[in-house]
Order: sequence, then C-alpha cells, then structure tokens
Amino acid sequence: MKILILCTGNSCRSQMIHGFLKSFDPSMAVYSCGTKPEEQVNPIAVKVMHEVGIDISSHTPVNVNEYIDKSFDYLITVCDSAKEKCPVFKGKVSKRIHIGFEDPANFKGTEDEVIKHYQRSRDQIMERFKQFYNQKVLEANI
Repeated sequence: MKILILCTGNSCRSQMIHGFLKSFDPSMAVYSCGTKPEEQVNPIAVKVMHEVGIDISSHTPVNVNEYIDKSFDYLITVCDSAKEKCPVFKGKVSKRIHIGFEDPANFKGTEDEVIKHYQRSRDQIMERFKQFYNQKVLEANI
C-alpha cells in the first residue's frame, strides 16, 4: 500500500499520521507533504510521539510538488485547507479520502495544557488511523 498524507504545513498532524502508519506496518510506503510546508517538524509533536515510542524527529516537511508525478493508492487530506487545495494534486491516485483533525498547534494555553491538547490529538489520530489500517488490511485479505 502506498499512501500520501497531505496537510498544510506538514509539521504536525501529517507527521504524526506518517509515524503511526509506519509503526503499524514498516513495509508500507508512507509519505507526507504540505501545501505550504513549515521549516521543521513541530517539536511538541515530536515530543508526544516519543511518549508512545515513535520517533519522528528525523522527518522533514516536504512540499506537495515533490510527489506531483507519483502514483498512490491513497491520498489522505487531514486538514480542511489541504482538502480545498487537493484538487490541484495531479498525481495518479486510486482513492482520495479526507480524515480531518484540528491542528493542535493552534491551541493556546499553559505549557501543560498545550501538551495535554497535543496528547489528545495524538491519541485521536492514532485511534482513527489504526481503524483505517485495520480496515484496509481486512479488505486486502477478502
């Protein structure tokens, strides 16, 4: 299975999803990118993923244009902005899916509140993409 995860900044949600999908199945081809990629992966996202044993510290945000001429089984948008811009992606894609999540980077609060918000987002992402992965494995074996 070859999957492209698309969001705006490619620094938080898409990177967490990338990390989770690779942890579910290291042989899966998973890529993530953004329509307006940030300079680096969000350090709080790196921290909360490390808490669950997944290292995304070596990931780097990538522009969607890097994948425009590639083919994928799934293109998954994870934020509304990327969903709106998704039609500009002209690569060959078998299935386009939107699985949206709030951007934890937009949350304001104390340091402890921010970490807890990222942890909740991480756990929601993990749960939803574990369901996605299990469903796709089941479909592949039918």
